[in-house]
Amino acid sequence: MSEVEIPLNDSTAAPPRNGNSAAGAILVIDDEAGIRESLEVLLSLEGYKVAAAGDGEEGLRRLEGESFDLVLLDLALPGRNGLELLPHIKERQPDLPVIMITAYGTVNNVVDSIRAGAENFIQKPWDNEKLLADIRSSIARRRAEEENLQLKRTLKQRYNFSNIVGKSEIMLKVFDLVAQVAPSRSTVLIQGESGSGKELIAKAIHANSPRRDKPFVPINTGSMPAELLESTLFGHVKGAFTSAIASKKGLFEVAHGGTLFLDEIATMSLETQAKILRVLQDRRFMHLGGIQEIQVDVRILAATNVDLLREVREGRFREDLFYRLNVIVVDLPPLRARRDDIPLLAQHFLDLYAGENGLAPRKLSADALRALMDYDWPGNVRELENAIERGVVLSSGPVIGVELLPGHITGRSFQDALLEHNPNSSLFDILEVIERRIIMEKLERCNWNQTDAAEQFRIPLSTLNQKIKRLNIEIRKRGKE
Repeated sequence: MSEVEIPLNDSTAAPPRNGNSAAGAILVIDDEAGIRESLEVLLSLEGYKVAAAGDGEEGLRRLEGESFDLVLLDLALPGRNGLELLPHIKERQPDLPVIMITAYGTVNNVVDSIRAGAENFIQKPWDNEKLLADIRSSIARRRAEEENLQLKRTLKQRYNFSNIVGKSEIMLKVFDLVAQVAPSRSTVLIQGESGSGKELIAKAIHANSPRRDKPFVPINTGSMPAELLESTLFGHVKGAFTSAIASKKGLFEVAHGGTLFLDEIATMSLETQAKILRVLQDRRFMHLGGIQEIQVDVRILAATNVDLLREVREGRFREDLFYRLNVIVVDLPPLRARRDDIPLLAQHFLDLYAGENGLAPRKLSADALRALMDYDWPGNVRELENAIERGVVLSSGPVIGVELLPGHITGRSFQDALLEHNPNSSLFDILEVIERRIIMEKLERCNWNQTDAAEQFRIPLSTLNQKIKRLNIEIRKRGKE
């Protein structure tokens, strides 16, 4: 069964059959002449520049003198086998993708290869379409990583955007608009689905404005009752209500000279909306229970995930406030409308959470990246971030496979993915991998506290520790409680 090609960018489309090296350069290391020749023919027809080596030492020499985008490495080589050779390849070129090829596709071989840094594991005889899809994905991912680094430098230099990632045309238009409106005093309304990154855009506007050295104060207006929200925004005097045992400043005062970001603004009551309108018009407000007007200099940025004009028509949002907020509108596209950005965003989160957890750099397997590209992401960037964080935490090696992604994203269970990837695995091998995954997930939920995990499993701690040792599970440092 052939694989679906990933539309990452132009480099992942089927390469031109013209023999040039635009598609990439591949080194084949295999001791069987027939295998080397068949791969050279197949890959050359797909536009790749191909070099071949009959053993590991020759392969290492080729790597010293030439530049490659990917290595196809046989496991059963004479002298040093593929597993022994892989660390030497990674030592020379840590970011070079390596796909292992072998006729001996046991679970242990797969696990050992992935731990050693292999991108993927292909069994002989292979399916040509699947092999080509994996090669295209691996090369595209490496290029995406390099592009991601360059893109971050460019965004930082041009826009001072430190945490926003995107190269799609629709996002570049958003970046240009943000850069254009940031220096002004104008109110900005940011519209987009939940999880699309509205607060990041608000922070970028603030960071590129003359107010950048003053406070940026965000508040989710839908997360608290109306009375508490007004007290939080405007402050109160002592005795203004039963629990007001002391006077308190509001966020408008805290944000003086800077920016106040009102998220989910459509959830505010009509009374609170009226008070917000007055601040926008007069730059003045009063504490709850107070009689003295306070003047502030605050720029308002607002965000919503609903159609505010519809809310106005249905009487749930003030028309005058709508037009006060609707001065400049930034429309953030959902992630499904900017699929070109998924590899860049995924790599950004891989780097972020590997660093936060003190782990070596992580990468996605070809199958995992395909699953991310094919999913519609109703939760947008936030859902992608959560999926990548989960994969990083549960991973035991540098490559995160499709089995570490949530089942609702991949559309298949972990067991399905395991059997599909290793159809010749024994029952014992399959159960061992499943057991390892279950134990790691439980440990992660218990903040890597083995005692708590053992209690939840209803087994002695000594039994759990024996399993952790036998399954070679790396215990993470416990985070803050």
